[in-house]
Parts: sequence; C-alpha cells; structure tokens
Amino acid sequence: MATMEIALQVQRPVCYRTTFPEKTHLKVQPPVRFFSHGRTNPFSHTSPWRKECPTIGLSCHIFAGADFSRRRSRKGQVSRPKGSAAKGFMPKIRVGTSIQRREKSDNDDNGSSSPSLPGEHPSSSKNPAEMKVDTGKKQETKYLQEKEVEETKVEIENKVGTTISPNKQFGVVKSVDIEGNGRFSRIDDGPTKSQKSEIITSKEFEDDVDETPFARKNSGNGRFSVIDDSTSKSQKSEIITSKKIEDDVNETSFARENLDTFNGRIIGQSRTFTVVDEDLVETELDKPKLLDKTEKLMFEEPEMKEHLLKPKMEMDAEARRKVIESLAEENFSRGCKMFVYPEVVKPDQDIEVFLNRNLSTLKNEPDVLIMGAFNDWRWKSFTIKLNKTHLRGDWWSCLVYIPKEAYKMDFVFFNGANVYENNETKDFSLTVEGVMDASTFEDFLLEEKRRELEKLAAEQAEKERQEEERRRIEAEKVASEADRAQARAEAAKERESLHEFIKKAVRSVDNVWYIEPKEFKGGDLVRLYYNRNSRPLAHANELWIHGGHNKWKDGLSIIGRLVHSEIKDGDWWYVDVVVPDRALIMDWVFADGPPGSATVYDNNNFQDFHAIVPRGIPEELYWVEEEQQVYGRLQEERRIREEAIRVKAERTAHMKAETKERTMKMFLLSQKHIVYTEPLDVKAGTTVTVFYNPSNTVLNGKPEVWFRCSFNRWTHRNGPLPPQKMLPVDNSPRVKTTVRVPLDAYVMDFVFSEKEDGGIYDNRNGMDYHIPVLGGITKEPPMHIVHVAVEMAPIAKVGGLGDVVTSLSRAVKDLGHNVDIILPKYDCLNLSNVKYFQFHRSYSWGGTEIKVWFGKVEGLPVYFLEPQNGLFSAGCIYGCRNDGQRFGFFCHAALEFLLQSGFHPDILHCHDWSSAPVAWLFKEHYMHYGLSKARVVFTIHNLEFGAQLIGKAMLYSDKATTVSPTYSREVSGNPAIASHLQKFYGILNGIDPDIWDPYNDKFIPVSYTSDNVVEGKRAAKEALQQKLGLKRADLPMVGIITRLTHQKGIHLIKHAIWRTLERNGQVVLLGSAPDPRIQNDFVNLANQLHSSHGDRARLCLTYDEPLSHLIYAGSDFILVPSIFEPCGLTQLTAMRYGSIPVVRKTGGLHDTVFDVDHDKERARAFGLEPNGFNFDGADTAGVDYALNRAISAWYDGRDWFNFLCKGVMEQDWSWNRPALDYMELYRAARK
Repeated sequence: MATMEIALQVQRPVCYRTTFPEKTHLKVQPPVRFFSHGRTNPFSHTSPWRKECPTIGLSCHIFAGADFSRRRSRKGQVSRPKGSAAKGFMPKIRVGTSIQRREKSDNDDNGSSSPSLPGEHPSSSKNPAEMKVDTGKKQETKYLQEKEVEETKVEIENKVGTTISPNKQFGVVKSVDIEGNGRFSRIDDGPTKSQKSEIITSKEFEDDVDETPFARKNSGNGRFSVIDDSTSKSQKSEIITSKKIEDDVNETSFARENLDTFNGRIIGQSRTFTVVDEDLVETELDKPKLLDKTEKLMFEEPEMKEHLLKPKMEMDAEARRKVIESLAEENFSRGCKMFVYPEVVKPDQDIEVFLNRNLSTLKNEPDVLIMGAFNDWRWKSFTIKLNKTHLRGDWWSCLVYIPKEAYKMDFVFFNGANVYENNETKDFSLTVEGVMDASTFEDFLLEEKRRELEKLAAEQAEKERQEEERRRIEAEKVASEADRAQARAEAAKERESLHEFIKKAVRSVDNVWYIEPKEFKGGDLVRLYYNRNSRPLAHANELWIHGGHNKWKDGLSIIGRLVHSEIKDGDWWYVDVVVPDRALIMDWVFADGPPGSATVYDNNNFQDFHAIVPRGIPEELYWVEEEQQVYGRLQEERRIREEAIRVKAERTAHMKAETKERTMKMFLLSQKHIVYTEPLDVKAGTTVTVFYNPSNTVLNGKPEVWFRCSFNRWTHRNGPLPPQKMLPVDNSPRVKTTVRVPLDAYVMDFVFSEKEDGGIYDNRNGMDYHIPVLGGITKEPPMHIVHVAVEMAPIAKVGGLGDVVTSLSRAVKDLGHNVDIILPKYDCLNLSNVKYFQFHRSYSWGGTEIKVWFGKVEGLPVYFLEPQNGLFSAGCIYGCRNDGQRFGFFCHAALEFLLQSGFHPDILHCHDWSSAPVAWLFKEHYMHYGLSKARVVFTIHNLEFGAQLIGKAMLYSDKATTVSPTYSREVSGNPAIASHLQKFYGILNGIDPDIWDPYNDKFIPVSYTSDNVVEGKRAAKEALQQKLGLKRADLPMVGIITRLTHQKGIHLIKHAIWRTLERNGQVVLLGSAPDPRIQNDFVNLANQLHSSHGDRARLCLTYDEPLSHLIYAGSDFILVPSIFEPCGLTQLTAMRYGSIPVVRKTGGLHDTVFDVDHDKERARAFGLEPNGFNFDGADTAGVDYALNRAISAWYDGRDWFNFLCKGVMEQDWSWNRPALDYMELYRAARK
C-alpha cells in the first residue's frame, strides 16, 4: 500500500505524562512469537501532529501517510496468534475458589457461554471485541472484558508426578483470564506480604522454560490469568512448587507435552497464564549470581524472599495505571486522538494502542477497529477490534504485537466498513526503535525471497522427478508390451519352422542309425548307434557326433566320439549322449573329427539327421516357455542398450557442462590484462575486490581512477553506487576497490573515469564492463531476438550464413533468451527437417496476400513467409536476375508481419546484403509506428557481394558485426565500413557441437573423446583408407575439405598435395568447384594422381556429408590455405575431431589457429595453448614451411603430436563464447 508521509519539525511526542518516582513498565509477553531471526535497527520519523500534544519523557514517534482509505493493506506473512495477549486492564476484583473456577472451565469446555459478571463493562455484553489477523485466512478471537470474577483457587498438576494441593491458593502479581470461549477477566493487584516469593519463582520459571519451543504453545482453553494481589501467606509453597514443576518439566519430553503457558511459557495443566513485570526482576535480580542466591533463599528462607519483593510489587501496578491515566488525561485535554503504551515502541513486544473515539471521525460508530501493517504497509497486515476502556473519556484500546522485523508501524482506524479515521488522509505511523531499518528490511525481504525461491525450485525439481518417473514407467510399459509382441511373433515363427523338422524326424533309419532305449525323454542317457557302411565316413579313422536339438536352436550341444560296436551285420559304432532337457527333436551329423578339426561329414545328404524325442516336454508347454525365454532375452538386450544410451547421454551432458564452464572462465579472464575480480566467481551477497590496470586503457597515466558501479544492467533498485576512488596495489600498475554485491543482483556493471565528477571514461568502447553474478535471487529478464535471414541450415543452406543463423540462435536460446527466425518459404525448402509445420495466418501487403507458415527447425521457432506473387517459387535460393527485388520485398514483408502480429522484439538481427534492407526500412517506416522497442544489429558475413546495400545497412544499424576480429580489421578501410567503425565489431563464428561430435558421430567407426583420441583416430584412419582404397599403412594423412574456388587458394592446394606425397604421406581431398573449368582441372589432376599414386592419394570431387566426418576423424592434418577467409569453420571442425589445422594467416584462420612455434604468447593472451601450424604469404614457399614442420612433427615426435591432438580437442570452438559476445552486443545496442 502506497503511503504519503509528511515530516514536520518535532516539538513533543504524541502524548505526554508527568514523571513518577516509581516508574515501572509492565511487559506482557505474547504466548507465540513470530520470527526469531529478524534483526532491527533504529529508525525514526517525525509526526505532523506532535505540536498539539507536548509530553515529557515520551520517545514514541507517530507519523502518517496519505490516501489510506483508497488502498488495501498487504497481507502479512505471519499472523498474530489467537489469545496472544490481554486486550486491556480492568478494575480489581476478588478471588474466589478453585472449585468455582473449575466448574466455570467445565462449562466453557462443554460449549456453554459464561454468565456476565458483576461490574462488567456495559458494552461488553453487546459487542465482544474482535481481533483479526491476516494470514491468508481470517482469524478472529473475541474478548469479553469483565470487571469482577469470583474467587478461585488454582490447581497446578504436573504430569511428571508433582501435584499442587487444591486446598492451597496460588499467589500472583496481576492476572487476566482468557478462557476457552474468549472471556477475559481482570483480577485485583494488591499483593500481600506472603506473595513475594511466588513472584520471583514465576520470573525464574519464565526464564528457564523460555528456552524450549513448547513454551510458545497456548493452553487448550486459552485461559490467561493475571494473578491477584491479595494472595495469602500460605500460598508461597505453591509457587515454590511451581519452580519444582519447572525443573521436572525440563527433565522429560513427556511433561513438556502436557504443560500449558505461564506468561507465554509452560507451567502445567492449570491452563493459567501469568504476566510478570520484568522491571521487578531487573531491579532486584539483575545479576546471575544474585539470582542464584535468591533462588536458593526461596526454598530455605521464605520470609527473606517476601521482605525483598514486597515494596516493588506494591508500586508496580499502581504506577502503570497512573501512567496510562495521566497519558489519557493529557491527550484528551490537548485534543490528541491517540497514544500508545509503552511510549518507546520496540520490536518483539506488545503495545497498547488507545484511541479517543469522541475526538475522531468514528465518534458515532458502535465499532472501532484498527487496520495496519508494518514497514510502509509492506509487512504483516493486521485488523484488530478495539475495546472500551475504564479510562475517563471515550478511550478505546487494543494490543498490537510488534514483530521483530518491524522498523515502522502504519495504521488507520475504521468502523469495519467504510468510515475511516486516517489522520486526515495521511495515515498514522509509529517508529519502531530497534536494529531494523528500511535498508536492512530490504535485505531481509531478499533473504525471504531467496528461501521461497529455493523452496519453489525444490518443489519443481521434485515435480519434474515424479513426472520423469511417470514417463519412464509409461515408456517401460510400452516397451514391455512391444517386447512381448515380438517374443510372441518370434515364437510363432519358430514353431512353424520346427514343425517342418518334426514331420521329417523319425525314431530310426534301418541299417543307418537307431537309439536305445526306444522310449526316452529330455535328460536321459541314451546310446546312439551308427552304421558307417556305404556312408561318407566308411574309411575314417575316427567317428564323432556333432549334435544339437530343436533345429539346432542352441548350436552344438552334443559332442562325442563314437566307439566300435560288436554288433555284426555291418560296421556299427555307438556313442552315449545325454538328451537335452527341452528337446523335441535331436539334430546331428557325423564327422571324422571333433568340431574345428573335422574334414569329412556324413550329414544325410545335406539334410542332417533328426530323431524325435518320444517322451519329450509337452509341445504347448514348450512354446509357452520358449516365448517367455525370448521375451526375457529381448528385455535384457533392451536394458543393456538403454543403459548404454543413458551413460553416453550423461557423459555428453557432463562434457558439455565442463566445456561451458571453462569457456565462461576464459570469457572472464579474457580481459584480465585490464580488469578482473577476486574471487573470480562473483556471488550475490558477498564482497568482491575489483582490480583494474589503467596502463592498458585510455586512463593510462591518469593520477586518479574512479570506479562507477551498479547492477543488473544499470537497473538495480538502489541505482548506481557513489563513485569510489580506487586504491593503488603495491608494486603493481593496478588499482583496486571493494564492492558489496546485493542479493538480488545477476550482473555487475561498471566503468572507470579519471575524476569523481567524470572526465575521460573507460567504458570498453561503449560496451561497459560486465561480470555475471552467481546465486542471485533474481534472474536476468530474457531478451527477444528476431533474425530476418534468407538462409537457414539445414533447410535452406548455401553457405556459412545459414549455419550462423541456426547455430547462433540455438546458443542464444540455450542462454535463456527467446529467439524467432523469419525466412522466405522457398518452393525448394527441405521440409523434412521442419517439425510441426502448419499454416499460421495470412495478411496482405505490397499488393498481394502473404501466407505465413510456422514450424520448428533444430528446436527453433521459424515463420515462413510465402507471398502469393510467386517471388519465391523460382526453384532456387539465389541465382535469379531479380534477387535484389525478391529479398527487398521479403525484408519489408517481414517487418509488416512483426507489426501486424503484435511482436515487440528487443533486437532485429539481419544478415549480409540479402536482408540488409531491414535496417533502413525499420528506421524509416516502423521504428515510430509500433516497433519502437527494437534495435537493429547487422552482421556482414562476406563483403565480396552487395557492398552498396551493406554500406547503407551500416549507416542505419545500431550495432554491426562481422565474423572475426581479424576480418573486421581487414575490411575496416572499405568505404562501406570506414565511417562506422565506432559501432563495428568482430565476433568469431562457432561450430555446432552436436553435429560435429566424435563421441556421438554415427559416421565414424569408434566414438572417442580427448581421453581416447589416439585409438579413435587410428580406427577412423583405417576405415578411411579401406573406404577409399588407400594403402593400409601408418602414414601421415592430410585432409582437404573445401569448395574449389580461387578464394580457397586452389593453386596452394595443388602444391600441398604433391608436397605431401613427396614426404611419403597420404592425401584425401573432398570438394567440388562451381566453375566448370576448375572442376575439369581437378578431374584431370585426380586421374593423374590415381594412376601414379593410387595407394596414397584420392580426390573425391563431390559433396559427401558422411565422408567429410570420416576425413575429419581419420586425418592427422587439415589444410586450409585460403587467400582470404572471413571466419572459416573447417579449421574449427578439424580441432573438434583432434586433427591439427595447417592454415594461412588471414581472417578467422589467424584468430583461431596459433602456431606451435611462433604464437605461444598470442595464445596465452587468449587463455589458450598453441594448436596448429600457419604461414604468411600466398606462395608455395609458405605452404612448404608450414606443411614440412607439421609432417616432421608427426614423424619425429609422435608422443608430442598425440598430446597436441588431445589438447586441440579440449579447446571450445563452439558457439558458447560467440553467444556471450553477441549478448553483450545486443545489450549495448539497447543501452
């Protein structure tokens, strides 16, 4: 709830009182505390109406804010519990008997209402006071004030075993009974001489029991007693016994569960609360040693205890009453509407709020309630009903609990409907004097939010786990059913086949073989006789049986050597064999030797021998068991297969995470020569030290350096921090400063200046310095990026532009941002890679209808524009005479689609000359007409085409990039770019690590990582040699994968082929030429090489995606001798597969390949190790220099070379780092 506060000069407190010689404070502890971890801080405001009410000795401040009646207070997170404290202080009454009290309690428990007591306030019988606390639900506790109650005796029972006699009275200081039905009574406060020991015991009991959480529980019926002052001397033994009860209570948890609250603490089953004046104890027993001594006296010398306490007890109640009456009279006489007691409001206590209804706008209202909250209406709202008091005048009051987190209390009074007393629309406010203030409260809220977020994250994780388990069970069920169906089908097929064998099976063949006994079953030992006369084995030296069962189902299961028989009428031999358990038929052949040694067989004319098992397993039972066996086998095979997939996926994810982590550290350390932090990982809620080296910046030589910092892209709620002068670091050109990182930070933003008030700034060329913050409770809001492009891999790819659009979009999406792509719907699109392809909408523009289709490509949302004028029905992407007109129309149509569809992107990213018109069309026609939020980023992929359009896009774009830092310098002198260098940046391209992944590549024979790169590449080389018909030998392999154009250095490629062959290496080239003359030239070269060096050279003059993967994996070196290369992806892919690049130093080749002999320092500056061989110039000598060193390294230092292969595989050339750079650029464009 918003408030308006008016601060005026403080004259006097809200209300005042005279100073009494016996000043005491009655502290009523609530039975339930709210938070035990909150902290407080002094914080005060002035009151606009304090001039009217001068007081003496009052430090309670009251102030107000406007427009309460038009606002709703926030719900409190923790409510004030029922029956937490008395609702006022009533006249003294006499104490009756314990029997009456118990009867009354019994009536309450039975649900009957208690009769009104004599002397009860007139209004109490009409409208019981209500207390409302917002906790998400409305809770009400009704209090009915009573002036008199009958005398009672109190019985205290200890479940541990100590019982207080009901014949004795319990002497107390003050008491208020809050019974189960909410009845509230006041008892006399004039303690007799015999009561002082009981008071001390009550205090000691409170201090001891307060340590346990059980002390925070209320009694079952809510009874609350302020004990009578007229207790007789005989009661002291009961109080002493209450101390004994406390000691016993602390001994057993059973007793704890059966205790009720004594002054908000546990005391016994009497269901009685005792309110004790803490000042009493502070005065007499302020030291632990004295307390212990007095405690001892209570048991040994009761008369001494009474003598010490009597004077203090007699003055306490009377002093409090006089203070409140004085405050009421003074405020009434001066026309002050309200006051509070105690005057100094502190956290974690109850205060009593008094309102003079007659002086307020509620003077004619029967009900008076207070509605409020804490800390500018931001914490724990409450609504409590006020009660008419005994004070002179129309004073109403209620108790309000001040939570530990409060530094301010805001409130108004109202009638429960729409009549408010809101201090003339300014609201009332009280300053809470503790350690909490607005700043620490903000930190407290952030901690609360952090805990809530952690709880939500845990709940979400558990929900996802359960959902994953549900999906797994469902998938398991489906797979099991599929396995069962497959097992059934396999068993049926096998059964049909076996039946054919069973039909042919016999029990014997006359004069060839027979079995004894004739009746046998599985598991029996039988003797098989064989007559070799007139058979193929008639002259064999040995006879062996090679057998199985059920159509050789389990292979060879019967092997044995035959022995000559004495049977006449032939050449009979026999062998004893065990019939397989589940055999329906037995299958065998005879041979002249055991398996593996036999050369001559008798296989019954290729039909094998088959004997039926007469008493075999029942056929139906066999096939049931067979189906179950097949099912079990399929289940086990699937389990092993899925486990292998799971393990591989986990390792892949782990390697990706490790790579991203290394890349992020490299990203942070890439500017270490200028700025870095300690610790390197900045965490929310901690203090970090920022180190800065001005000698490497525009502030070199400046006498002072000032640090200017904020958080969350300069949008943090606290705004920029005050400038800090940085301090020198000993023996170093660096300077440093420390910064406290707030809990709600997700990024740290800073710049440096030479003066406190400005001067020269180092703002990283307009990009500012940014360091991510880990562990913050808030996350960076996602940006919305829309790419307008005419290519996209793999559905509409011609060159590298399509790869960049897809891969960059995926990488940025992985960072948590939203990415859309708008693409022409060519009639030659490869829609097989588009998921969920569907018609989206249509709109009219440019004199034609434009149909919009939607689909997902590589997980990215893509909108396809299909104008009905046929511009993109040409059967190609490029190559039409009107390409400029086609793509210009597309750019305008894309912007119109965004406008008509209600898109509000943060970034419009256009690429090369083909979508360059987006930049100026947006600025001229759409920036001020519905798409004002967007900023334009333009990327030059190749300046060789469309320089005029590129120059115009450079003029209108907010930021511009090209595909590598070196290429950006090489083209900086071009007229299209020269005048816009202040917004022109070079950002390297990357490769897609999912497409080019040797660990999950289906086109190579062995999956490998950097850990087994040697074995993996050896297997790939052997497979490549075999596939291309090359010599299977351990020779250095040079691979070339390229388009055959002059840009790619075709004259250097030819020379490198011959040089490799001269060094006894092998060479493989994969590529084709768009120019037929170049293509024919290489066809002739291929024919020449295949005839002269057919075992060591192979030129594949076409495009073959699977072969390219095998070449990357099987080659030792990949040659890229381009004359110019804006970025180049070939060398990056080579390193992904552990192949060493040999390149010419130009464009992106120079930015990514660091020579092992000459670029160690340059590599170290980027946090890298040398990773290849490079050369200058465009002549053959340069190629020889690099290639000779590379091949010599392979021959002379194989271990070192293998280590180099492992190292380049571990370098990250994916889109992880470029995506971070592009996000920095996007943010700079929007700044």
